[in-house]
Amino acid sequence: MPTRHRRHTLADVKETYREQATTMAKMDWLNRAFTGRYRRVLFGDATGRVLDVGCGVGTNAQYLDRATEYVGIDISDAVLIEASQHLDESPQETTLYEMDAQDLDFPNDSFDTVISSLSTCTFPDRVEALSEMGRVCAPDGRILLLEHGRSSVGPIARFQDWRADAHFEKHSCRWNQEPLAVVTESPLTTIESSSAFFGMITAIEARPA
Repeated sequence: MPTRHRRHTLADVKETYREQATTMAKMDWLNRAFTGRYRRVLFGDATGRVLDVGCGVGTNAQYLDRATEYVGIDISDAVLIEASQHLDESPQETTLYEMDAQDLDFPNDSFDTVISSLSTCTFPDRVEALSEMGRVCAPDGRILLLEHGRSSVGPIARFQDWRADAHFEKHSCRWNQEPLAVVTESPLTTIESSSAFFGMITAIEARPA
């Protein structure tokens, strides 16, 4: 069973990504090589004004249609500096904000699509962050999540469980979470989901409550 980690704070997450921002930017090519096809399938038909929650270095923007308006938020100012450079020549209209995913500073129904990738594992309160995604998404909009979690293959899952605490301490990341279970705890309604890469990658389409 997934390990229960100690509670972490926004300050912990900010410090983690302050230390790792430069590495994240340098290794973005590897991230894209590993997850690019999943991002393309899930985010490729996002429409309208799109909010990317936990945007990191802005990786998701390249998988969106040129006609979309991209708004990215992240808790880490260091990561957003890297994102700004990464998105400098983006074909979309882009805006970045330093912001807490658990307390989004946007009005209700502000976005046509809300996306997030490999991020719920780091939010101190994942359910609250997902609730906020639903609040700022238009009632007829879509919430698209690409998450990683505990493998469906026994030996891999046991290894993840064994290393879970050490991974969490280093990266503020619950790498053996169950993404669908997290969404089920939130007010969002899951429309469709699929898994890949030995069950460690989960794509979820949801809608606001």
